[in-house]
Amino acid sequence: MDDMTTASPRISRETTDVESLGLATAAAAVRNGDITSEAYTAALLQRARALAELNAFITIDEAAVLAAARDADKSRAAGLAAPLLGVPLGVKDSYLTKGLPTSLGVEGLAHFVPREDADAVRAIKGAGALVFGKNNLVEMSYGLTGHNARYGQVKNPHAPDRVSGGSSSGSAASVAAGLVPASLGGDTVGSIRVPASFCGVVGFKPTTGRWPRDGVAPISHTLDTTGVFARIVEDCILVDQVMTGELAAAFTDGGNSLKGARLAFAPRQFLDLVDSEIETRFREVVRRLQDAGAEIVEIDLGDDFNSLVQTATWGIFAHETMGAISKFLRRHDIPTTFEAIYEGLKPQLRQAWGHIVLPGGAGATSAEAYQTALDVSRPEIQRRFDTAFVAQGALVILQPTTPCTAPLIEEQATVHIAGQEVSYLALANHTVSASSVGLPGISLPVGLSRAGLPIGLELDAPLGSDRRLLNLARSIEGILGTKSSAI
Repeated sequence: MDDMTTASPRISRETTDVESLGLATAAAAVRNGDITSEAYTAALLQRARALAELNAFITIDEAAVLAAARDADKSRAAGLAAPLLGVPLGVKDSYLTKGLPTSLGVEGLAHFVPREDADAVRAIKGAGALVFGKNNLVEMSYGLTGHNARYGQVKNPHAPDRVSGGSSSGSAASVAAGLVPASLGGDTVGSIRVPASFCGVVGFKPTTGRWPRDGVAPISHTLDTTGVFARIVEDCILVDQVMTGELAAAFTDGGNSLKGARLAFAPRQFLDLVDSEIETRFREVVRRLQDAGAEIVEIDLGDDFNSLVQTATWGIFAHETMGAISKFLRRHDIPTTFEAIYEGLKPQLRQAWGHIVLPGGAGATSAEAYQTALDVSRPEIQRRFDTAFVAQGALVILQPTTPCTAPLIEEQATVHIAGQEVSYLALANHTVSASSVGLPGISLPVGLSRAGLPIGLELDAPLGSDRRLLNLARSIEGILGTKSSAI
């Protein structure tokens, strides 16, 4: 880790198990005086040093975060009561952070220190949170496995020979490993939900545009979404309140009852190419939800649904990248250019950009095809979803978050799913559908495979129904009894 110092105060007995604290629990402990922010932060720093080989962070400025913790303790003593006061959070290194290096995962920006915070960082700081450090990520957030040529592969805390998922790789791993209780990430086609599934944590992607995203390095202005990783749904609810300013009263705790809740699943679309163990666990979860009173509706989104989603979404993704990044660099006075970033990418990513991102690339999406994806394909995808949400009255669509458990690091270019060797892009086969039209989605951990690897359940909900989705996810989490805990 860069910018690490060794000085930290003595850790008292009260902080021995701090890695198990969730965000809301930690905030309450600081607020109630059960633990000081300084002691809590120091304990997390000690854990981060012990687990540095995970490569979950690119930068941690220990002196700065400890100073911020001491300031938080002074504020509490003076009577300040902010919802996240004194609690350290991880932040994906695609978010601008004032006074703290922001690399976007690339070599050329290793020492770039922004003069401003991203809006989402400003929001958590305004709620009293501390930026613990900058989480490792795939270069320019372009990848699904957690590999970074400059800053190292992020390793899965459940099995260090396995990938963490990406692109918000370090954010997921740091929460799973108990280095921080929550971390901000970003999701364009699955970059929160895929690593949440692989690392066994909760990953929440709000409705696109619900959370602020200014000051976060983009890929696609149509698809990009900021979001959060935590170990329990309750903590995602807390961060959502901070980001949106919505009152806690908007989130009702209806207990664990699912009586009468209508939940849909589409086996032809989301169980077509999945490992048998994933399908078995998914169907077991569906049965348990049915036993808990849910009404399960089987739907079919159409023979061409998956190809429609894949073609439209990846086309938009690639077509918007160059313009979105160039505009971001200019707007925030970042000392590089799109061309310089492109030249500095690892060979396989540079080749991919040359093929699909650069306008002259052989696989580039034409202006006409891009407009068709926006004007024809996306409305049709939404219409298909409406067959579940409107015609069938489903609150959510259920599916396995990923079609397999975390692949081996040494086998991440092509992965094996259901006995087939496929591109690693298939890891986003399920998450991409919600991204295509901006639906809110959340991945919940639902246990471990026989090999001890996490399995995720995704819930996708109608546009703007984030509060209802989070409430429902909290109920399902309680019924399944699979709340995540630090490794």
